[in-house]
Amino acid sequence: MLGGKAVSSADKDGFVKVKRRELERLTTEVMQLRDLLPRVLNGDLMEMLNKAKAAQTMSVVKEQMFQEQERLRLDFAHVQSRLEASQAECQKEREEKLLLREQLWQSGTELQQLADFCSSLGSASCCLLWSCAAKEDIITLWLSDHGKLQSFLVIAAQTLESFVCSLDDDVKVQTEDPNSKEHTFVLALAGTITNIAAVTNGRDFLSNSAHMLLDTLIRLLERMKPGMFPKLKVLMLMALYNVSITIKGLKYMIKNPGLLTATLNLLGDRDWEVSLHSLRLLQSLVLEDEALLVLGPAVQDPELEAQVQKLASSAQPCVREAAQQTLDDLQAAYKNQKSKVSKL
Repeated sequence: MLGGKAVSSADKDGFVKVKRRELERLTTEVMQLRDLLPRVLNGDLMEMLNKAKAAQTMSVVKEQMFQEQERLRLDFAHVQSRLEASQAECQKEREEKLLLREQLWQSGTELQQLADFCSSLGSASCCLLWSCAAKEDIITLWLSDHGKLQSFLVIAAQTLESFVCSLDDDVKVQTEDPNSKEHTFVLALAGTITNIAAVTNGRDFLSNSAHMLLDTLIRLLERMKPGMFPKLKVLMLMALYNVSITIKGLKYMIKNPGLLTATLNLLGDRDWEVSLHSLRLLQSLVLEDEALLVLGPAVQDPELEAQVQKLASSAQPCVREAAQQTLDDLQAAYKNQKSKVSKL
């Protein structure tokens, strides 16, 4: 159809036949459109088209923003849900923590009560043991069961070391507290060891089967500061002195480099009893030629002689006497070594 009328079919060359009147009418319409088109397509229309295009773009952007907001809203809801779950879990853990803290406090109180009871029991038991160890026949009875006695000595060494290592280095007052159960406990242990070493069979047993105990006593004496628990030091020094009487005990102890170091340090202790028993242990060492050969130049240290010389002027008569005897023994040892060297 063209202009509301039928158009004749195309011929073989692809042309269409129209009436002249229809062609003229079509030409007129085209010319009219050509004249009207610039008037219609003016700036306002272009602006409207641009606005329509911008509105369409804005609509797309709004749709994207709406989708993004929806996504963020879902993410927020998910995070908020997780936050609420975490807060609930945190509150539950806080309640459990408070409950555990209360249980821990109760357990600590019970443990302290148990520790106090064990300290009291151990203190009382070891005091009885110390008293029993004063009798030689009791020591002989103990020695009949070497296994049990050796186990006791191992526990005693561990207990003494634990006590000394737990001492606070910042404690200003390092004197013995007679009311301390722990102190009484370790004193009784050390006293029992000293009494065992005071018996001939006991000394032999310690020299042969208690090397770990001897090493522990030497190590602790080397570690303890001047003025710290003098009674405990005295008991340990007495035990070492008793063991040094035996040849086997002396041979073993002089191999420990800390023995002479500890003895030298304890000579200058503030407590005169500690100095006295340090002198006796030193005297026991220098009287044996074999010990002098092992200790060598350490015994000839001028600082050692100066320490002993200082104690020879002590206000305590027993200390002065022991110091003078030790000086004489040191000088005799020097002369003996020089004579041996000159003969060589």
